[in-house]
Amino acid sequence: MGDYSFGGSDEENAELKKLNVEVLEDQDSFDNWEKLVRAAESLEGGLNRNSSPQSIVATRDIYDRFLAKFPLLFGYWKKYADLEFSIAGTEAAELVYERGVASITNSVDLWTNYCAFKVETSHDSDVIRELFERGATCVGLDFLAHPFWDKYLEFEERLEANDKIFAILDRVVHIPMHQYARYFERYRQLAQSRPLQELLPSDTLAQFRAEIETEALATVQAGSQQINIERGELEIEREMRTRIDNFHLEIFARTQTETTKRWTYESEVKRPYFHVTELDEGQLVNWRKYLDFEEVEGDYIRTQFLYERCLVTCAYYDEFWLRYARWMLAQQGKEEEVRNIYQRASMLYAPISRPAVRLQYAYFEEMFNRVEVAKDIHQAILVNLPGHIETIVSLANLSRRHGGLEAAIEVYKAQIDSPQCDIYAKAALVAEWARLLWKIKGSVDEARQVFQRNQHWYLDSRPFWINFLLFELEQPTSAETESTQYQRIKQVHEDIRRKSHLPPLTIKDLSHYYMLYLLERGTKDAAKEYLTLDREVNGPFSVQSTMKAKLAEDGKETTTQRRLMMENGHPGVEVDEAAIRRGENPYTKYYQQQGEHPLPSGAQEEDNLEIHEEKEEIEVLDGEVELLATREVLDEESEGNKEVEDTADATLIASDTSETSDWTPINNSLDCDLIYDSAECSGNSVTLQRQLWPAFPDKHGSPRRQVVPQLLSRKTMNQTANIPILASRKRAGMSDVEAMSMWDTWHSLLPAGGISKIKRPWAGHGEKARQQAVVWMAQDTYSALLERTNTFVQQLQLVALWRDISRGLGDAPGVAKIHDLLVEEIGEGGPLLLS
Repeated sequence: MGDYSFGGSDEENAELKKLNVEVLEDQDSFDNWEKLVRAAESLEGGLNRNSSPQSIVATRDIYDRFLAKFPLLFGYWKKYADLEFSIAGTEAAELVYERGVASITNSVDLWTNYCAFKVETSHDSDVIRELFERGATCVGLDFLAHPFWDKYLEFEERLEANDKIFAILDRVVHIPMHQYARYFERYRQLAQSRPLQELLPSDTLAQFRAEIETEALATVQAGSQQINIERGELEIEREMRTRIDNFHLEIFARTQTETTKRWTYESEVKRPYFHVTELDEGQLVNWRKYLDFEEVEGDYIRTQFLYERCLVTCAYYDEFWLRYARWMLAQQGKEEEVRNIYQRASMLYAPISRPAVRLQYAYFEEMFNRVEVAKDIHQAILVNLPGHIETIVSLANLSRRHGGLEAAIEVYKAQIDSPQCDIYAKAALVAEWARLLWKIKGSVDEARQVFQRNQHWYLDSRPFWINFLLFELEQPTSAETESTQYQRIKQVHEDIRRKSHLPPLTIKDLSHYYMLYLLERGTKDAAKEYLTLDREVNGPFSVQSTMKAKLAEDGKETTTQRRLMMENGHPGVEVDEAAIRRGENPYTKYYQQQGEHPLPSGAQEEDNLEIHEEKEEIEVLDGEVELLATREVLDEESEGNKEVEDTADATLIASDTSETSDWTPINNSLDCDLIYDSAECSGNSVTLQRQLWPAFPDKHGSPRRQVVPQLLSRKTMNQTANIPILASRKRAGMSDVEAMSMWDTWHSLLPAGGISKIKRPWAGHGEKARQQAVVWMAQDTYSALLERTNTFVQQLQLVALWRDISRGLGDAPGVAKIHDLLVEEIGEGGPLLLS
C-alpha cells in the first residue's frame, strides 16, 4: 500500500493515504470512514468522466469497502450512484442503485430516488412501471411511504393514465400511513368519473345491483289500479354510485382506525433510518411494543414488514435479530426465511465478539440435522475468539449429543492443550470437563480426580475453585457417608484458604459457602468450627491467623504478628532497610509471585538512594467532585455503530482533571496500607502527618523526595476504577456463571447504606444484558464507595481494591496500568503504597 497512488495532487494523495491507514487500524470507526469518503469525493475538485483513472478506481474502491461495512446507509448509495452517473453514465449508476436496494430493500428514500432516476433516464414506460411495482412491494406498506407513492402517481400523471392512477389510489387507501386522508380525498373525487367496473370487484357490483333491483318499486294510482314504475338505468347507476361511495367511506373509516392505532408507536420513532450511534432505551422499548402490537394483530405481511423496518434502525441489536428468527420459526414452512435471518445477522451485523446469534444459528442448523454446519459455526467463532468459554462448552455439548461423551471430552482436551486458550479459560474448561463426567457419565470419582489432578495449575482461578467446592457440596450423602464427605469438603476449603492465590474477597465469599454447609449439615461440633472460621473470615485483620501466615515470608503467623507490632498494625510486605540501601527492591518477590514485572528498584543508583525520615504535615482541603457514570447499552448497535465490544475501550466512568474532591466520611474502611502517625479531622479539612517512603533518584542521579498530593485527582480515581470494571465486563461476556460471579463480587463490595437497583443476571440472560448488569452494578458500587472516601489513605484503599480485583481476573496489563497511573500522579513510589 506504500507505493499505491490514490490519484489527485501530491497533497490529496498523502491525505488519502493517511486516512486510509486510520481506517485500516480501526475499521469500526464510522468517523474515520466518513473522512476517507469525503476526501475521495473531493479528488481533483470533484470526479467526472474526465478524471484520472487512478482517482476513479481509488474512489470506487473506497465506496465499495465503506458500503460493504455499512450497507444500510441509503444516502451514501445515492451519492455513489450520482458519482457513477457523472463518471460512467446511466448503466453504471443503475448497477449501484440495484446493489443499494438489494442491501436495504425497505428504504423509501432509496427506492424513490431510484425510480425518479429511472423516470428521467428511460423512455420505456413498461420498464419504469415494473420498477415502481418492485418498489411498491418493498416499501409500499411503510407508514412514511407517501414520497414513493407520490412519485409513482406523478409518473402515471405524465402519461395521463387515469386508469393506472385510480388503481394505485385504490391500493393506497387501504394502507395505514401518515397521509392516508389526502389520498382518500383524491380517490373519492376520481371515483365519480370512473366507470362502475373500475370502482369495485365485479361480484360486489353484482350484489349491489341485485339489491337495488329487488327493492320495492315506486307505484302510482291510476283510477282503481296501481301501476309499478320501473327504474331506469341512470337511476340504478346513481343509486349504485351512492352505495359505492358509502362503501368507500367504510374503507376510509377502517384505514383511519388502523392508522390511529399505529400512530401511538410511529410518533415515538425518532430515527426511522440506520445510523451508527446508539439508540436510547425509550426507542428500543417503543420498537418492542410496536412489534408486540403487530404480532397480536396477526397480519403476517405487516408483521414481517415491521420487523424488516426495525432491523434497519436496530441492526446492531442482537435481541431484535433473535426475536425475528424466533417469530419466523413459529410460522409454518418458513425454514429458509429463518436461515436467511440468521445468516444476515451473523455475516453482516452481529459482531463476532457477541456470538449469541451465531450459537443460536448453530442450534437451528442442528435441528434440521445439519450437524457439520453447526460445528463449523462454532469453529468459526473460536477462530476469532479463541478460548471463548460459552462457545467451547456449546461445541462440547453438541459433540456429546451426536458423538457421545468421549467426543465432548476430546473437545475439552483439545482446547485445554491449545496455546491460544489462556490459563483462565482452561481453568473453567477443566471444571466443565469434571462436570461432564459427574452429570453425564455419573462418575463422581473420575470428576473428583480431574479437579484434584489440575488444582495446582489453577490456583488463581475463581471459576475452578467455585466449581470444585460446589461439586463436593452437592454430593448426596447419608448418615454413614457424611463424615467422609465432610473431610473432602473441608479439604477443598482449606486448599482455597491456604494454597490458592485468589483475592481475599473471593476467599471470603467461598468460605461463606462452607460456613453455611456447617450450619445446615454439620455435626454437634460444627458451631465451634463455624465461629472459628467466622473470626478468621469476618473478623479484623489482627485475628486472621491464616491470612497473616500467608503474608509472612516464612509462612509463620508469628512473623507477621511481629511486624504488626513494629509497624503500627501495617500488614504489608516486610521491608529490609539494609536491602533497600543495597539497591534491592523488597517487592520484587511479591510481584513475581503475582506473575507481574517488578517495579524498577534503582539498583544501579545505590549511592544516590536515601531514605528520609523527616515528617511533614499535609493539609487536605475539601473540594468538589462529580461522578459521571455512563451506562452502556452493548445495543446492539446502532454502533457508533460500533458493537459494544468494539467500544470496550470507551470510558465507563467519565474522567476529569479536578484535583480536589468533596468527600464524605467513609463508613466501611478497608485495611490501610499506608502508615500515618496521626490523623486529625476538623471540619472540612484533614491534617495528616505521615512518614515519607524511600526517595528514588531522578534522571540525573540526584536523590529526590516523592511529593504526595493532597488527594488523588478525580481523573486518576475514575481511570483506575475503569480497569477492573472493563475486566469484569469481559469476564461477564464469557458465560452466565461468570456474569453471576462478577455481579456477586461487586455486590459484595457495596457498602452499608449503598443502594443499587441492578438485578442479578440469570441463566439464559443474553451476553449484552449480563454485561450491562455487571457494569451497572460495578458503577453503583464505585459511586457508593467514592461517596464514603474523604482522605488520601482511603483513596489508596480503593485503588488497592481495584488492583486486587484486576489481578484476580487475570488482567496483568490492567494491574500494570494502575501502577502507571499512580506513578504518573505521585511518582515512582506510588505503587509501593499499595503493597
